[in-house]
Amino acid sequence: MADRLDGRWGDAVAAVIRETQLCQPDELPALVNSATKDLGIDLTMYLVDLEQRELRPLPERGKPVPPSLSIEGTVAGRAFAEVRTMPSGGSAGDPARLWVPLVDGTERLGVIEMRLHEGAEAAGAQLEQCELLAGLVGHIVAAKLPYGDVLHQVRRTGPVSPAAELLMKLLPPLTFSCDRMVISALLEPCYEVGGDAFDYAVDGPIARMAILDAMGRGMRAGVTCAIALAAMRAARRDGQGLHAMARAADEAIIGQFKDVRFVTALLAELDLDTGQLRYVNAGHPPGLVLRRGKVVRTLGSGRRMPLGVDDPSIDVAEERLEPGDHLLLYTDGIIEARALDGDRFGVDRLVDLAERHAVEGLPAPEKLRRLAHSVVAYQAGSVKDDATLMLLEWSTAAALRGVSMTALRERRR
Repeated sequence: MADRLDGRWGDAVAAVIRETQLCQPDELPALVNSATKDLGIDLTMYLVDLEQRELRPLPERGKPVPPSLSIEGTVAGRAFAEVRTMPSGGSAGDPARLWVPLVDGTERLGVIEMRLHEGAEAAGAQLEQCELLAGLVGHIVAAKLPYGDVLHQVRRTGPVSPAAELLMKLLPPLTFSCDRMVISALLEPCYEVGGDAFDYAVDGPIARMAILDAMGRGMRAGVTCAIALAAMRAARRDGQGLHAMARAADEAIIGQFKDVRFVTALLAELDLDTGQLRYVNAGHPPGLVLRRGKVVRTLGSGRRMPLGVDDPSIDVAEERLEPGDHLLLYTDGIIEARALDGDRFGVDRLVDLAERHAVEGLPAPEKLRRLAHSVVAYQAGSVKDDATLMLLEWSTAAALRGVSMTALRERRR
């Protein structure tokens, strides 16, 4: 099917762009439905909650609010998890449906339920147009997030701590993909996290990433982590390397606080042309390299003291990755999670789960969602410490698994 949106579809897309220029975030559902009414399609937007357990409806003025949908065991949840459009045939008198992933690029935001009423084309005949429309709406939702609270409120099932609010504003999107790789991250407990953070940047052939864990919890840890993150990011954007980024964090933390504070961190950069991986480990748990579904290496070199400790030593370690490799980074809240009987989650359980999910062919953010929920379940739902996971997959196939548009995914295979 041609990519071109013409006729009624072109008019509808133009109307969505035009009418949402001046809209408030809470007006999006009504405006999008008004712009697309001539297509015979009625839309309901669902945003994923911060815990990534439910898809929660975005209210539309003048309409009853439908119930939230579980990600587990629903067609909508499968569309979200697999980043793949799912049809759902209507019963007698009930229109057929398409559940289309709602993404900003490859950042999963939720799903759109598209009900195909009389006068609409058959679902298969308009699949590409529906996915293109959903892609546009995903970009608009992401663009409107900073300008109101409704989109944030829909995603929350409980109060967010001030420390978590601070750090969430500093973090990049949870997922980014390009032609050759995908980076994804996830934090728990999402409503109370204070000392953990992550960062990444992909420019040219170089993918840079970092994972951080500040001492303590709450606002004290959050402020310390925020300062370290800002200092490292500023140094990186000034064109400096891993060692200089770590030293910038040292200076910022030492210069800001009179008491002793520190942040463990793992900073890394991967050359996507050659597979050369360079990294610095500032008192952090070593990362894991998976190859063909098995952990083949731990990043145990490149050691220095935690950030915030005056350590001028220069030890940037190097490894060589192969296309298809996975790089898994984590904070100690993952391996130090404890069951009710006091048994630690440990590295062995993390390795076992990572290896099992590595061969399932799931999108990277879905692998992390399931890993994180396994850690929460191990603690009987009572998370005692911040826990963060970060995954880089150096693979075109992995990047395509996060693409929501069927035509694009099939052309790139």
